[in-house]
Amino acid sequence: MKKIRTRFRAYQLGTAGSSFSYFADSHFTLIEARLTDINKITLASELKLCGKSKIDTLHITSWDQDHCSVPQLKAILELYLPTKIEYPGYIPHTDSGKESLQIIKQYQQANKPPKSIKIQSITPPFIESLDTATEYGYNDVLHHPKFISDNSNDNSTIKHFRKGSFNLLSLGDVESSTIASSIASKKTIQKETDVMILAHHGADNGFTTSNFLKQTKPLVAIATSNYDNQFAHPKQSIRDLLYKHEIDLFTTKTGDVIIESINEHNGHFKVINLIAGSTEVSSTKYYKSRKNKRLNVNGDTLRARTMKRSFPR
Repeated sequence: MKKIRTRFRAYQLGTAGSSFSYFADSHFTLIEARLTDINKITLASELKLCGKSKIDTLHITSWDQDHCSVPQLKAILELYLPTKIEYPGYIPHTDSGKESLQIIKQYQQANKPPKSIKIQSITPPFIESLDTATEYGYNDVLHHPKFISDNSNDNSTIKHFRKGSFNLLSLGDVESSTIASSIASKKTIQKETDVMILAHHGADNGFTTSNFLKQTKPLVAIATSNYDNQFAHPKQSIRDLLYKHEIDLFTTKTGDVIIESINEHNGHFKVINLIAGSTEVSSTKYYKSRKNKRLNVNGDTLRARTMKRSFPR
């Protein structure tokens, strides 16, 4: 198995909303189109640490303004020139969402040739067209939306980032218990989730249940929560569930959260909670990824084990 330097960062914004990045195999993904005066500085620092000057992929989970801001989307495209944009597969129902979609399409057309910039709407037909996910692979997996709901939150994109030495599950703003059951039933999710971004910022909306956590078994849960966050994410009921299932919670309430692979990038990683507005460390904790043992198995042996098994998206 490949040993890949991997970094994840959850950014403070100074306002409601979310911003994350995932770096693995020299590929830098910015999750959500948010760029405030606060994370503009830390994002630039993170890119430099990863040896990057540009974003490879901009991944947007929802058209809501706390995930995709029109002026901030423009700034990201201008400053960081992503070569791929994955955007929500449902029709925007707000003016800001509609304008954001137009900006993305105009960005593609402004580049010559237009095909040099790939934009992809994550729709149910697109997900259906993808190959079946295999266990312990290095391909990212898109799980949702598999249908379009009247509730726009349930049309959020769900993606399992698996390119690195630890895996990340991004859940957007989903609320449906039916979607939760479908996601939790996937073997790749059950066996390979190390870090999970809590659905809808950690709201108690019926998605994150005791059964969901029992099946997915993440080592670490992440919630974006500003110091003066009026919504107090995540809710105490969710905190209690995480504690019950021995899942460590890290939030951006006091500073950015950084997760990085360590040693030989063979599945060992550490989580660092920074102090707001500085590079000073508040706390550090160490982990082994769920695929840690697999990363140290002979390649031929591993291929023999996995060739016989595949799992639905």
